[in-house]
Amino acid sequence: MVLDNLGNTLKKIRDRIANAIFLDKKIVEEIAEDLKYALIEADVDISLVKEITDKIKEQARDEKIKSIERKDQLIKFIYDEIIKILGGEEYELKIEKKKGQKIMFIGLYGAGKTTVIAKLANYYTKRGFKVCMLGLDVHRPAAPEQLEQLAKKINVQCFIDKDEKNPFELYNKYKKQINEYDICFVDTAGRHDLDSELIKEIKKLEKTIMPTYTLLVLPADIGQAAKKQVQEFKKSCAIHGIIINRMDSTAKGGGALTASYITNTRVYFIGTGEHISDIEKFSPQSFVSRLLGMGDLKTLMEKMETASEKTKKTDDEKFTLLDVYNQIEGMQNIGPLSKITDLIPGMSALKEKLKGNVIDEQQEKLKRWKYAINSMTKYEIENPDVLEKQTSRISRVSKGSGVKTSEIKELLTQYKMLKGFAKTEKEIDIEKLQKGQIPAGISRKQLMKLAKKYKSKM
Repeated sequence: MVLDNLGNTLKKIRDRIANAIFLDKKIVEEIAEDLKYALIEADVDISLVKEITDKIKEQARDEKIKSIERKDQLIKFIYDEIIKILGGEEYELKIEKKKGQKIMFIGLYGAGKTTVIAKLANYYTKRGFKVCMLGLDVHRPAAPEQLEQLAKKINVQCFIDKDEKNPFELYNKYKKQINEYDICFVDTAGRHDLDSELIKEIKKLEKTIMPTYTLLVLPADIGQAAKKQVQEFKKSCAIHGIIINRMDSTAKGGGALTASYITNTRVYFIGTGEHISDIEKFSPQSFVSRLLGMGDLKTLMEKMETASEKTKKTDDEKFTLLDVYNQIEGMQNIGPLSKITDLIPGMSALKEKLKGNVIDEQQEKLKRWKYAINSMTKYEIENPDVLEKQTSRISRVSKGSGVKTSEIKELLTQYKMLKGFAKTEKEIDIEKLQKGQIPAGISRKQLMKLAKKYKSKM
């Protein structure tokens, strides 16, 4: 995750304030200096850094606050100030399920507009919107082909014309068709610089298309140049918000994130990886929570909801290895295990204590399990017990997939455990169990498993 150094500094500052016997001038000065260097290193605007550190010193000197409460107040103040420079609150695009809404994307060449468009098209498709994409980037070589390939990947309608070099003719050609969709995501041309031709084209496109929203795509590695870019683009057209791309890179990210605060422009989404599902709504509170190692369950639940379509079953369906496969795939759609653990409260601290690359090893094991299932016959997938009865089948699957027989046996053990939980949960009314009504026939072993799984609820 970007801004890791800032997160580590914030954690140290929090602990230092909490453990201090007295908040004297020396400690406050040192805390302010540590935060200043961490923010500057994260590419946050210098004037903004000075504003925050001056406020911290002022807050620490406030005689109105009782000394016993001063530490808690200062921790909260720093937390609130970091949230404020990241945009303050979470904003949502107000999009309804009705025809004719258009979202136009702008940005410089190389910002990753086209990929972001595909990610958002996939995001809204998963939420029941009828979406399409329109390619108006007629300047970048292979731009229409890239949009078309991405559209096929997510099964979304794409309107392009590889021969047309006039974006206005292109728009008029498909105008009637795109208005039949809830949302049309419009890709426009970028440039290496904000030249006069780009500005002129954006202005004219805005008047022609009349988009519901115009979103500026910024790369996370843009640094403090983000402020100037946002200001210049705002002169050319009405920018309703920002999407920050490549937040998974080694980029510091602070410049792009704080540009929204300086220019009073909202950040709606952040791109967090290379996968089509690696995009999430931006919430300053959640972002700071993750920086501090406190997790972000809200984002995790949203990602799980998006990825869980294949794993839904009806009561009369049989639990097979295909379900295990779909669960593995669903986890991979959420993202790497290292990213998932960042969203779970307390897991970041546990990750630091783990020896070696335990999480990476588990990620690789999940991949190998998928390879093994892909090497099985339809009958074996639907009747996994046959693999244990006829071990020659396991040897065949091992040779075909390149996965050790011991790992295939681990997969079968995992399958039996998941199948047991699926069966138990169907048979037992959890609400009754919570009230102390234990059903007849439930074994002690089953009860212990459920108690462990539902510990937080019971």
